[in-house]
Amino acid sequence: MADPTLPPDFSAFLRLLNAHAVRYVIVGGYAVGYHGHPRATADIDIWVPMDTTAATRLVNALHEFGFDVPDLSADLFLRPDQIIRLGVPPVRIELLTTIAGVQFDECYPRAIRTTLGGVEVSIIGLDDLKRNKRAAGRHQDLADLEHLP
Repeated sequence: MADPTLPPDFSAFLRLLNAHAVRYVIVGGYAVGYHGHPRATADIDIWVPMDTTAATRLVNALHEFGFDVPDLSADLFLRPDQIIRLGVPPVRIELLTTIAGVQFDECYPRAIRTTLGGVEVSIIGLDDLKRNKRAAGRHQDLADLEHLP
């Protein structure tokens, strides 16, 4: 896939995650596009592990990014099924602590290291993406599955 252009906020945030050594995996529409089915998406979905080190680093990156809300703490990222949203579509960042059908510690080593918009990133591998889409089972997920190789 060609290196797509990212909105400046996405690039800046991903660079901060890298600078703070946050482990993460891009999932959702950007991952579907990377694996061969570019489609419109209102956000970038970033999956983060539920561990204390990652959560602390992530909060530091969020503060540096300018996301400084009173309830922001590392504990927020240690609970399953959390979705933290920054911004508004089409430039929304969604931070996810869990996704359906797969485990972070299994997927992260298999993630693809590549470049998006000039930023080094980790994108969920194709087989893991398919498992996630099957398990999630929403209309868009099933449509994505039909178009993935």
